[in-house]
Amino acid sequence: MVIRQAYSNDIPAISRLAHEIWWPTYSGVISDEQISFMLEKMYSESALKSQMEENITFLIVERDDLPVAFAGYSFTEPENHVYKIEKIYVLPSEQGQGTGKKLIMTIADIVRVLGAKTLELNVNRGNPAFSFYQKLGFEIYKLVDIPYHHFVLNDYIMRISL
Repeated sequence: MVIRQAYSNDIPAISRLAHEIWWPTYSGVISDEQISFMLEKMYSESALKSQMEENITFLIVERDDLPVAFAGYSFTEPENHVYKIEKIYVLPSEQGQGTGKKLIMTIADIVRVLGAKTLELNVNRGNPAFSFYQKLGFEIYKLVDIPYHHFVLNDYIMRISL
């Protein structure tokens, strides 16, 4: 497994991964309409390009030279030294193999060197990944309902001290 920084030439692979991961992850948790909307709004190639230009750093995970996971993180609260995992997605076939844990630990190592004291992420309250984050030591910091266009994102904000 190789974890490396993703660049603009990786955008098509990240978009493809998002489409392959979101449907099995969120079917039954949010509506098909919302899944389609979020994929277009956040994971189209143009949306990903904009996010890269807006200082979200992306990492991509490859196994046998094939992309299997990705994440994006940013510096969100400079005054409190908080970095946020903006997104982290692992193919269902990779889940349970340590890929997600290794990806989070890599982000934690990178941001710790940059001065982070806290790492934060949002997770939908119905997403089974919630318990995975708890096992890694993340704790609920806030319960939020975030208006997003004509949807509401029902999330936990979770944090871990670095």
